[in-house]
Amino acid sequence: MMPNNMDGRGLTDREILQLCLELEKGRCRSAANVLMETSHKDLRDIYEGCFANAKDSQYDLYEILHSKGWYIQSQATNEDVARVREEMRNNLHPDDQFM
Repeated sequence: MMPNNMDGRGLTDREILQLCLELEKGRCRSAANVLMETSHKDLRDIYEGCFANAKDSQYDLYEILHSKGWYIQSQATNEDVARVREEMRNNLHPDDQFM
């Protein structure tokens, strides 16, 4: 949750980084959406580069926020990873579920 910006004090470093992170997430979503809807090779190449740049920037911003304790998340357990792996395996190969 973002801290509020009451009393006209301006944005904090944390708020600026969180806003930049959200912008990068939005760039990733936009580039991925275009990639899924584009068959033109040159356009796909351009958007693959855009996606890669946005993905890298998003991760860099996440690392900064996380290192400062401003982006806290819980660690997945081995059981959580195994459960997600199994769900993904089933979802990626839905026909295998009916064999």
